[in-house]
Amino acid sequence: MSGHFDRARAKAFAGTMTDVMNGGALALMCSIGHRTGLFDAMATMEAATADEVAAESELHPRYVKEWLSAMTMGGIIDHDVESETFHLPPEHAGLLTRAAGPLNLTTFCQYIGLLGEVEDDVVEAFRNGGGVPYDRYPKFTGLMDESSGQRYHHTLIDQVVPLLGGAEQFESGIDVADVGCGSGLALSILGSAYPNSRFVGYDFGEQGVAAARARTAEAGLTNVDFEVRDAAELGEVDRFDLVTTFDAIHDQARPREVLSGINRALRPGGTYLCVEPKASSCLHENHDLPMAPLVYTISTMHCMTVSMAYGGPGLGTAWGEGMAMEWLGDAGFVDIESSGIRDDRGNSYFLSRKAGS
Repeated sequence: MSGHFDRARAKAFAGTMTDVMNGGALALMCSIGHRTGLFDAMATMEAATADEVAAESELHPRYVKEWLSAMTMGGIIDHDVESETFHLPPEHAGLLTRAAGPLNLTTFCQYIGLLGEVEDDVVEAFRNGGGVPYDRYPKFTGLMDESSGQRYHHTLIDQVVPLLGGAEQFESGIDVADVGCGSGLALSILGSAYPNSRFVGYDFGEQGVAAARARTAEAGLTNVDFEVRDAAELGEVDRFDLVTTFDAIHDQARPREVLSGINRALRPGGTYLCVEPKASSCLHENHDLPMAPLVYTISTMHCMTVSMAYGGPGLGTAWGEGMAMEWLGDAGFVDIESSGIRDDRGNSYFLSRKAGS
């Protein structure tokens, strides 16, 4: 029995799908606004014509006019009909410009276009299993560097270090590893702030490690090193006082081995900071996440499929707090607790330590 057809519900859903299509389109346009610097330029301007915005941004006026039209229709930019001018209100600029730091949402709009590039590969994986490997995402490291950089520069020293017990230990000198370090920005910031401590970054990608080495060489840092190494095969024992992972566990091919290896690499009593996307392990508890559809989309199009490309379990971006704490315990960690910091509302900060003195 098919049941009663609810015309009101059908009409409402048509509106939902219209919002979906408009939202996807606006995300691409916001990405362009970010990459071209249009939002940054308009944040410094009073109401201006399309030609004036183009001149200030040093961009082609015809493209700028069409972009402004999309922004106006999306309610992102104000338009005055009589003067034919456009204005970016300060209430919006605080979420759209580079000056907004970690609150800049246009950085994340770039993921829509980037993930669209592998749609055909993901469709193939839907049909035949497997996944899409890292090398199909040549721009991903750069985008992660930008998005995480906004967060690191604003939070790492002032909010994350206090979460770890304060700066005193870093100032005295400890051994720190960052597993899945990408292009090494986090360790570069820490290494520059705390010259008495020693830092090592590990990453599977040669491109990221090369960028990390270039970054520290340019900064003249001698207390930071990087190695190309599979996170599941660290091979270190009782070497570090602190190990960190930033959004790195859920897309691993062998996440349990990575966690166990981190535990072995720590000295007894050493601390592990595991930063992972904030979510519940139960789907129905994630309805209140502001960007839940985006989280599961990024998971499908990157995190989950990358893990499966290498024979992994495909934990996914939203593997969640319950599973994370359970797996940390299985890996031998004790005193496990979930915390957070003020300016990173999208991640959970799991603190634990290796058993021992």
